[in-house]
Amino acid sequence: MTIITVNAPKGRLSLEQCRELAETLTDAVLVPEVGQPAPAARAGFQVHFVERERDMMAIGGGLLADAEQELDVMVIDLAVMDAAWQLEVRAEVIELVLAALAVACRLEKPAPAWWVNFRVIDEGSWGSSGGVLSVLPLLESGVFTEERVKAVHAALGV
Repeated sequence: MTIITVNAPKGRLSLEQCRELAETLTDAVLVPEVGQPAPAARAGFQVHFVERERDMMAIGGGLLADAEQELDVMVIDLAVMDAAWQLEVRAEVIELVLAALAVACRLEKPAPAWWVNFRVIDEGSWGSSGGVLSVLPLLESGVFTEERVKAVHAALGV
């Protein structure tokens, strides 16, 4: 299970950009997490787009609404289930997310005020469908590559 929340100034992303990002941001996390582009795993990913008025966002101590020039600010929050998230895998995901945003925004590179938070939700701390979820049963679903299953088992000590 993964939740990707894109926080941006109101009007920054068009409907078409949101459509594109819904797919590309999912892929940016899904492939490193399960080890392959598994269509069956896509249902466990949500992307939320949150728009904020420019007078409800600040950078450097000043509201965006008061800035002399329009600042390109976004915060992307990634919440993932506890699994094998070694630093190099986290870095890969963060870089893929920023690259997907740049492509969708038709920029050569990510803007310096686009920030990504990568949060791992501890085993036993994620709930849905009336109960607590675990990554362990998902490992048997066939969407994870054998290499990723072994890495998750090692990371969780099982």
